[in-house]
Amino acid sequence: MLEALIKVRDMCKIYNPGENEVRALDHVSLEIQKGEFVAIIGHSGSGKSTLMNMLGCLDVPTSGEYYLNGKDVSKMGDNQLSEIRNEEIGFIFQGFNLIANLTAIENVELPLIYRGIGRNERHKLALEALKMVGLEQRMHHKPAEMSGGQQQRVAIARAIAAKPPVILADEPTGNLDSASTKEIMEILRGLHDSGRSVILITHDNDIADQAKRVVRILDGKIVEDYYNEPEKE
Repeated sequence: MLEALIKVRDMCKIYNPGENEVRALDHVSLEIQKGEFVAIIGHSGSGKSTLMNMLGCLDVPTSGEYYLNGKDVSKMGDNQLSEIRNEEIGFIFQGFNLIANLTAIENVELPLIYRGIGRNERHKLALEALKMVGLEQRMHHKPAEMSGGQQQRVAIARAIAAKPPVILADEPTGNLDSASTKEIMEILRGLHDSGRSVILITHDNDIADQAKRVVRILDGKIVEDYYNEPEKE
């Protein structure tokens, strides 16, 4: 049997332990295989953002285990977690998080610098990623010279340039109009079709239904986990 890309066992995240404790995650267990396209859905306060922070190695659980690509990350310290984030995960955020005074290609190259990738290779990977999102013609434009949808495509290029095993998209269409939302979802589906593992965090049922698998979280617990066949447009 294939080793799961993500394996979460009995994970809890407790804030203010004691009388007024908040169980943001309450004994969550989850497995995600390589190459899956999974939406994690829940309303505000459901625990989905906390789960995303755990899966993205931005925080550590109070108890339980988390294996990412066979590595036990639940016991790692800050420096190790930072390394794992850099090597294993491509993040896409609702707010794009682009650097205003850098061009599109410079924004995409930035995480590759932190990985110690040489200038020529870096440029090649960044250009390849911008081509994948259809933005090579805009590579010398700065964020302010682009629409929201184009900025999010730059952010996706930045997330995929180093070919990380996991793409983690947190409400990636939250700030976009419906046309840009459709574009971004097509890109994410294309990434999945090309073999990438995509985890999408959303509160929107219509967005979640475009993934192959939906995990619904409520009050810190997984209450539904099912597969669907998204409709082809």
